Amino acid sequence: MLEKEKESLAKRIAGEITLSADPGKTMRKWREIFGVSQTELADYLGVSSSVISDYEGGRRKSPGASTIRKFVEALITIDERRGGNVIRAFSKTIGADLPTHAILDMREFALPVTIKSVVDAVKGEVVANVDLIDRKLYGYTVVDSIHAILEMSSEDFLRLYGWTTERALIFTKVTTGRSPMIAIRVQGMKPAVVVLHGVKNLDALAVKIAEKERVPLVVSRVGDEDELISRLRKLVEKTEKSV
Repeated sequence: MLEKEKESLAKRIAGEITLSADPGKTMRKWREIFGVSQTELADYLGVSSSVISDYEGGRRKSPGASTIRKFVEALITIDERRGGNVIRAFSKTIGADLPTHAILDMREFALPVTIKSVVDAVKGEVVANVDLIDRKLYGYTVVDSIHAILEMSSEDFLRLYGWTTERALIFTKVTTGRSPMIAIRVQGMKPAVVVLHGVKNLDALAVKIAEKERVPLVVSRVGDEDELISRLRKLVEKTEKSV
């Protein structure tokens, strides 16, 4: 299943770990992206959970090529056994030709951050599902909502998620917020959080959809798009310095 995509994903993970200043943290990031517990990973590799914990906590020396290979193979194999959701999500980003006018910025965090961190970065107000703001995010996509409506197909919309749905979808030039939330409900795939920028009159239906779908909804109070993107990129830089 998706052999080229699996190979490409494996190379990406292995490359990130090898080049990382803190391989253990990078291993943890990818383990969490795949939704694999330390115990499950340890069972597959035939080691104790403390071994995985020691690598991730930096208490063991940096893993060698053989250990990295086994780690990557374990994540991909476990994902396949579960239906291959992460592999399929990654495959949607390969060769993706997204409308350049619709995507304003698309970044991944070097280390996961909480929804609250993004809320703070965009000067946001949580208007739905505030109880979920400690959920972890691995990236964000900033979308021009007007161009998205005019240019993007259903397949294009799915590619906004990059290689994981555990990300923030941030819509700019929003008037009421109804259209982005309806699109998310229709598409079926749910981001970890939705941020609306430029809202003039928040639609009650948008809030109701967010509540029904259990997706935190945030209204950004940042002045303009450039400042919004600048603040998000600073958050990315902060995670890179932490690696």
